[in-house]
Amino acid sequence: QLRLVESGGGSVQAGGSLRLSCVASEDTESYRDMAWFRQAPGKEREGVARIYTYTDRTSTPAYADSVKGRFTISRDNAKNTVYLQMNSLKPEDTAMYYCAAAYGFANLNVDRYGYWGQGTQVTVSS
Repeated sequence: QLRLVESGGGSVQAGGSLRLSCVASEDTESYRDMAWFRQAPGKEREGVARIYTYTDRTSTPAYADSVKGRFTISRDNAKNTVYLQMNSLKPEDTAMYYCAAAYGFANLNVDRYGYWGQGTQVTVSS
């Protein structure tokens, strides 16, 4: 069973940066779609970013409109790790952030991801 463990959350002021990490217990090459979601109190879980890896081992990212230009998703297959670099953070980015994985193309459809981490809290103050 795949296990995903997030880290890197914390409390920062608006305009600051954080880098989240998601370490997988298995080779991430087996999971073509790796993603980050977030959920704020009273809100539904929403997709933030995903990275899809093709059979030729190239990857392409995609982002929610709310974070484009500020967040960057990347992966290091040698370390079985996916990252989310978050810059220019805003108070509305405050949420629990979750790592997720899928075998196929899931494209931030929450129902398509079969594996989830426990989450890491991000709090942004003004």
